[in-house]
Amino acid sequence: MEVVSSSHSCLAFHQTPTSARRSLGTGLGPRHTKLARPRKSSVLCVGRASNPGDSGKLNVSRSFGVSDVDAALQGISKKVGQIEKVAIPGLPEGPDSSQISTGLWEWKPKLTVYYEKSGTKNSKAPAVLFLPGFGVGTFHFEKQLMDLGRDYKVWTMDFLGQGMSLPCEDPAPKAMAGEEDEESYWGFGQDSQPWADELVYSVDLWRDQVQHFIEEVIGEPVYIVGNSLGGFVALYLAASSPHLVKGVTLLNATPFWGFLPNPARSPRLSKIFPWAGTFPLPSVVRKLTETVWQKISDPRSIQKILRQVYADHSTNVDKVFSRIIETTEHPAAAASFASIMFAPMGQISFQEALSRCQKQDIPISLMYGKEDPWVTPYWGIRVKQQVPEAPYYEISPAGHCPHDEVPEL
Repeated sequence: MEVVSSSHSCLAFHQTPTSARRSLGTGLGPRHTKLARPRKSSVLCVGRASNPGDSGKLNVSRSFGVSDVDAALQGISKKVGQIEKVAIPGLPEGPDSSQISTGLWEWKPKLTVYYEKSGTKNSKAPAVLFLPGFGVGTFHFEKQLMDLGRDYKVWTMDFLGQGMSLPCEDPAPKAMAGEEDEESYWGFGQDSQPWADELVYSVDLWRDQVQHFIEEVIGEPVYIVGNSLGGFVALYLAASSPHLVKGVTLLNATPFWGFLPNPARSPRLSKIFPWAGTFPLPSVVRKLTETVWQKISDPRSIQKILRQVYADHSTNVDKVFSRIIETTEHPAAAASFASIMFAPMGQISFQEALSRCQKQDIPISLMYGKEDPWVTPYWGIRVKQQVPEAPYYEISPAGHCPHDEVPEL
């Protein structure tokens, strides 16, 4: 494991010319399916083509359905409901896969980010950053790192307040004798530590986290891929710092995040709400959190959720399940969850971020699991309608996490 200490310096990156971006592929999608057509803009294609001369060991191939929504929306004869079956090779195994290394990056005092990376040593290879959804982490992209690392420089991280980026110290410890016990939650004290005075696990924090990670750790502009919450953050970052992003791929991206008004955008309205995710947690919130947390952190509840979001129940989710359980057992997990749930919205909406990316000529690609019960294809279609030039694919059978159900794509 490597440890990176942040110097808080910003690197000056320049926007990659559009002509250079176009030479990199037709989208973070299945280039070997021959579904993609030439477009005015494109993003990096990270799908692996089936090549008889490839020495890499591949698993047994399987097939899945791809709906070319591009064709349907553009009036081409193919209909949205028409499924084209595509055979794809399996993922590489053992020594043929790319090795994954781990690291810790100290962004700010007491705020350390866990990340994983994999990839070719070719300095000219494009850099790709994967951002996970809420409640999961780097482990959700293990398959992508092992496969795509053979051709690209690939990174992923845990958002602060989640996974292995939870704090190592109590942000609001209990001070009175007898308050501590083996099952005591961190963050449930009366006063916050100095380093946590302004800490809120918000989408603004995660946007800043990703921005500085690209600048200080990766060191070059990236193609960014986000699932669910990660998709929202990816688009938010691209809209805010276009010079750091070469292209964005959304995997069942959540189209909104947060419920309370953002203080920078609505200062008067935000004052109506007495608490917005900061530490320490108010007494009533602590009691509510204890009750809710006991329910949602129950292994049976987690199993039920996984059955909902994975359309293909033959997918092995044992590792995903065990890693989620590990996170829920962290003493800071409950208070972090409360902070996330009550944190304000971002400074711009999902739709505004899309518009900004269009104006900045940032390529966008869309890949959505068709059977997602949460972010249904309706939301992907809405994005496609707002950004007509974006390639869009619906994958079936696949739910909320198509990258884990059909990682070969």
